[in-house]
Amino acid sequence: NRLEKLKGTRKGQYSIRINNQWRICFRWQDSNAYSVEITDYHS
Repeated sequence: NRLEKLKGTRKGQYSIRINNQWRICFRWQDSNAYSVEITDYHS
């Protein structure tokens, strides 16, 4: 799995790949993840 800092409309978020289709996206602040979502990266 790979941690990525996102750009564009998701600027300020990070993602971790679950597989080729799904990502866990979140914001990171003060050593905590928040606004966590599992998203279909290809939709």
